[in-house]
Amino acid sequence: MKHFEIPLVAERNGAYKFFEKLPGLLSWTILILPLVLALTNVRLAAYLMVAYLLLWFFKALALNVRVLQGFSTLKKHEKVHWQELIDDVTTGRLASKDAPSWHANNLRRLADTPNGITPREVVHAVIIATYNETREVLEPTIKAVLNSDYDAKKIILILAYEERGGEAVDAQAKQLMKDYSGIFMYAEAVKHPANMPNEVIGKGGNITFAGKRLEQIVQKEGIDPAHVLVTTLDSDNRPHPQYLAGLTYVYSVCHDPSYLSFQPIPMFTNNIWDVPALMRVIATSNSFWMLVQGLRPHMLRNFSAHAQPLDALIRTDFWSTRTIVEDGHQFWRSYFAFDGRHEVVPIFLPIYQDAVLAKGYKRTLKAQFIQIRRWAWGASDIAYVANYGYLKKNKMSKVDVSFKFLRLLEGHVSWATAPLILLYGALLPSLFHSKDFLALQLPQIASYIQTIALSTIFLSMFLSFKILPPKPERYKKHRNVLMVLQWVLLPVTTICYSSFAAINSQTRLIFGRYLGAFDVTEKAVKTDDGTVTSLTDK
Repeated sequence: MKHFEIPLVAERNGAYKFFEKLPGLLSWTILILPLVLALTNVRLAAYLMVAYLLLWFFKALALNVRVLQGFSTLKKHEKVHWQELIDDVTTGRLASKDAPSWHANNLRRLADTPNGITPREVVHAVIIATYNETREVLEPTIKAVLNSDYDAKKIILILAYEERGGEAVDAQAKQLMKDYSGIFMYAEAVKHPANMPNEVIGKGGNITFAGKRLEQIVQKEGIDPAHVLVTTLDSDNRPHPQYLAGLTYVYSVCHDPSYLSFQPIPMFTNNIWDVPALMRVIATSNSFWMLVQGLRPHMLRNFSAHAQPLDALIRTDFWSTRTIVEDGHQFWRSYFAFDGRHEVVPIFLPIYQDAVLAKGYKRTLKAQFIQIRRWAWGASDIAYVANYGYLKKNKMSKVDVSFKFLRLLEGHVSWATAPLILLYGALLPSLFHSKDFLALQLPQIASYIQTIALSTIFLSMFLSFKILPPKPERYKKHRNVLMVLQWVLLPVTTICYSSFAAINSQTRLIFGRYLGAFDVTEKAVKTDDGTVTSLTDK
């Protein structure tokens, strides 16, 4: 088996550490550059700022078009009768003339080049990772899996929990699996030992340990690992009822599915009515972003809940145990393990997740920042990609590696810098050159462009209501008004959370202050009397 694990800190050479610092160095250079140019060459600063504003203006327009397309695709796929399409794949015949055209095309392609796997052979394994969440969080997730439009006797359920969670978590996990043991094909609670060598404290080690136990179960039952699709869920992830059926269909019609992973659409709406306005804007924006990513397969990476065949996981030695972003990192791990033969296929069916809500407003604000900072830690993959793509011998296409590397680098640098540059970049030339006509006009030009771009926020307002779950009875109609007014906070969320969190992560990489532990997001629930109660054992 090839070794594609992240090097330990002591094993990282100078080149690896340079690429760790690279995104942060670029981000800080870009953030300082407008000031330097405003002082040294005001004309160049103004021209570059106008070009930058126009670039992001067109990006904003394209983003809104993609959001609309993604939302439309999501709603269409939610209405598809996936079991009927699965039956067609099994028989090789189109039973209904009303079936989507892409389904007919898939049947014709399978008739010419079968992929060797039939839907009847597919077994789903669902790994639910938990640390300190209570039964009130976990059981709805288990029930969501159980209520799938799919035979529960073809589902293996693994509850992956941590020894460091304590005796109460241990007893809870065992009781939950005992309660559901006779319903699924197989249900087991798997305890991840504490203090495993060379592991960061996080989800990766937990689900990897559970995955290796799953491998033993599958071998014992005589099931081909290529027929087992493994979906990893966080404790609050509730898959859409059609998710497993839709995943089965896509897996059955794809060519070489062992070299694919599958990404559903995370929708942060479970508790959206209960969370503060800032968190609602962030959660909705994240949901929209995932819709956009689903339409860009060349950019799509694993995020949160995702699926991959067990045989591929065995060949990659499951997930990384040395990073707190094992989900996004899994793409790169598979990409290098299979010499570039790996892609992520979108599944346009939602996995419903919680928006951030902790016990108390300040704790909620802090938990949200920590969550986004953890996501932004994906910048650490830049060094990993450079290491295995350029610094070590491989069979990869250097062109493909370079395109992916540059997209990864640009994505993280833009994440950190774009909101701030758009905020102050146009103001600096006029501050230092009050008599220069172009410098004085730049803030007004920027204002016009930004106003037109911000007008697209009305689309976000409209779609945000379309993705909302039913309003709890405890809220009156005025809550709808707040759901509209909340969008004035969008600049605050993009700067104070998105940009600052990314800068924090990248600056930590510059100075070697690694995030060595997965910060579990606190879970809380708001009751009918307005009380917020924590659902994690602290």
